Amino acid sequence: MQETYSYMLGQKTYNFKNLADLMAKATPKRSGDELARVSAESSQERVVAQMRLADVPLKIFLTQLLIPYEDDEITRLIIDEHDEKAFELISHLTVGDFRNWLLSDDTTSEILKKIRAGLTPEMVASVSKIMRNQDLIIVAKKCEVISSFRNTIGLKNRLSTRLQPNHPTDDIAGIAASTIDGLLYGSGDAVIGINPATDNVNQAIELLKLLDEVINGYEIPTQSCVLTHVTNTIEAIEKNAPVDLVFQSIGGTQKTNESFGFNLHTLKEAEDAALSLNRGTAGNNVMYFETGQGSSLSANANHGLDQQTCEVRAYAVARKFNPLLVNTVVGFIGPEYLYDGKEITRAGLEDHFCGKLLGLPMGCDICYTNHAEADQNDMDNLLTLLGVAGCNFIMGIPGSDDIMLNYQTTSFHDALYARRVLNLRPAPEFEEWLLKMGIFKDMDRFLLNDKIPHVFQNSIEKVVSYEK
Repeated sequence: MQETYSYMLGQKTYNFKNLADLMAKATPKRSGDELARVSAESSQERVVAQMRLADVPLKIFLTQLLIPYEDDEITRLIIDEHDEKAFELISHLTVGDFRNWLLSDDTTSEILKKIRAGLTPEMVASVSKIMRNQDLIIVAKKCEVISSFRNTIGLKNRLSTRLQPNHPTDDIAGIAASTIDGLLYGSGDAVIGINPATDNVNQAIELLKLLDEVINGYEIPTQSCVLTHVTNTIEAIEKNAPVDLVFQSIGGTQKTNESFGFNLHTLKEAEDAALSLNRGTAGNNVMYFETGQGSSLSANANHGLDQQTCEVRAYAVARKFNPLLVNTVVGFIGPEYLYDGKEITRAGLEDHFCGKLLGLPMGCDICYTNHAEADQNDMDNLLTLLGVAGCNFIMGIPGSDDIMLNYQTTSFHDALYARRVLNLRPAPEFEEWLLKMGIFKDMDRFLLNDKIPHVFQNSIEKVVSYEK
C-alpha cells in the first residue's frame, strides 16, 4: 500500500498521492516531466515537494517501491542486490540529512565508496532533487570511480575522451581520417567508438577490424567499440570478430529495455562472451552503456515516474555489469525532454552526480539537437562544470558536429580546452603513448607539436589518396 504525503505551508495543504508523485513534483523544472504531466504545477509546489521529500527517511525507499517488485526486473535487481551492511552507516538519515552528510568534510571519498552498495537509485535521485548545482559538483568531485581495459580511466586529475569518428555512409577513408585527426589532438583514451550508419553484424565486423588494425598497428593503449545492438555484438564475437567492448543503450525500467530489444539476461550473455576473449591488458571491464533522460517516457515505459528517476534506475542496470564506461547522452533526445541550455546543464550535473555516487565510471556526451533552445556556449559551460566535478570522460568529434547522427556535441579542441584550463591529463598509459609518439611534447601545458608526427605521415597520405 502506497503512503500519501502532505505538507502545510501557511493556510494551504499540499497533497502528494504517493512517493513517486512527491519525487516527480520535487524535480527541478524540465519539459519532459511537463509532457508526461507529472511535474509540479507551480514553483511553489515544487519547493514544497522538495521540503517534504527532505523529511522522508531513506529506509522508506526499501519498502515503498516505485514500480512493483513482481512487475519489473530492474526493481527486483535493486532490491535483491541491496547491501544492508553498507547501508547501516546512513540508514538512520532522512533525504535532507543525507544531503548534509554528503556535503560534510568528514564524508571522504573512502567513506563514499563503502556505502555505494547500500544506496538505491531512488535514494540517490531523491537527494539530487534537493541539491543545488554546486552541491552536485562538490560531492561528485569526491567520488572516485576507476575502471580499466587497456588503460586506466577515472583517476584523479584525469579527463579521458571517446574519439567518435562517425561517417554518414561508414566510409572507411572518412572514418580513418577522423580517427587520425582525433589521435593527433590527444583524443581516444576512453574508447575509439563508432556509431555505424548501417546497423548489421557484417558491417560491425568490418568496422571492428579497421579499429583493431589501427590500435594494434600503432600500439595504442586504448579500446575500440562499434555501438551496434548488443545481440549483434554477441553474434560478432561468435564469428571471431576483434571485440573489445560491448555496447548497449539502457533504460531504467524493464519495459524500456524490452523496447530496446534486450533484458538483463542478454547483457549477462554479452558480458560473458566479451570476457571470454580476454583482450584487456590493464583490466577486464568490458561493457559500455549509454543512457539519457527521457528514454523511458519516449518508449511509453516510465510507469508515471519522472524522467530523472527513471534515468538513475538505469544506473542499477549498469552497475550490475561492472562497465568500463557509462555516459549520459544528455541533450540528444531533444527539447521535448530537456528544453534549453539550462535544463540540459542541470540534467548533466544530476546524471554525473547520481552515477558517480552509485559507483559508476561516469562520462557525459555534452550535446544538444539543433531544434533545442541551446547553443555551443551552453555546452562550454556544462563542459567546464563537469570538468570541475571530476567527470571521467567526454566525447571528441570533429568540429563538434556529428555528421552521421546530426547533433552538436564536444570536439577534439574542446577536450584540449578542458584539460588545459583545469589542468587535467589523459589516462596515464595513453599519456605515455602520446609522448612516445611525439604527439604531445609538453604534458604540463598540453601543447601540440607544430608538425605532424612522422609515424602518422604515411597513414595520412593513404587516407588522402584513398580510392574505394
